[in-house]
Amino acid sequence: MTLGLGLVLGLRHAFDSDHLIAVSSIVARERSPWRSLWVGLFWGLGHTLTLLVIGTLVLELDLRISPPMELSFECAVGVVLIGLGLSTLYDCRRKQVHVHPHEHGSAAHVHFHAHAESRAHGHAHPLRLGAKPFLVGMVHGLAGSAALMLLVLSTVPSTTLGLMYLTIFGCGSILGMGAVSLLMGVVFSFATNRLHEVSRTLRLIVGSVSAACGVWIVIDIGFVRGLFLG
Repeated sequence: MTLGLGLVLGLRHAFDSDHLIAVSSIVARERSPWRSLWVGLFWGLGHTLTLLVIGTLVLELDLRISPPMELSFECAVGVVLIGLGLSTLYDCRRKQVHVHPHEHGSAAHVHFHAHAESRAHGHAHPLRLGAKPFLVGMVHGLAGSAALMLLVLSTVPSTTLGLMYLTIFGCGSILGMGAVSLLMGVVFSFATNRLHEVSRTLRLIVGSVSAACGVWIVIDIGFVRGLFLG
């Protein structure tokens, strides 16, 4: 029963707003749903690795995560979201549509052009593609580890069962984020291939929301909840 609950909670955990915002900021740059799927899977792997490492320390060494450390981990998520958002906005600016004037003989004309990635080398390199989402997933794993550890410690009778719970929870988060990133990838791929202005608008929205959410998290944790004031 406990292990089944872990899978369900892991699937649900993947849909937390800060997780979706972070992954969408990375997926927004991809032109293939399958590359987007890799992004989600690697995010889940990084998230699960962090939970297993911290879970082992908590369950084996009776380690406790202090409130200031927990706030620091959560603040790191805000910083990551700001970085991802600004990076997405910069990417949008770099690839924006612009006008090229041309003259052929006595006839002058203009055409629209966008500097986008070439499809000539468009196949996936999973390890290189997964580095960023893997690291982002690790940061999110740190931020969510304190509350999850309290839940695990209060419900499982042994270290082995606790680590099994964390593993199944992690598998749920991998599956959930893989599915949602694949769906995002389908949307962004369709917009990029057929509706360039819609694609650019979506990316601007994703980048702006990511940066704004990150700023809000940093302000809330740093000043409202007192991390920077204590």
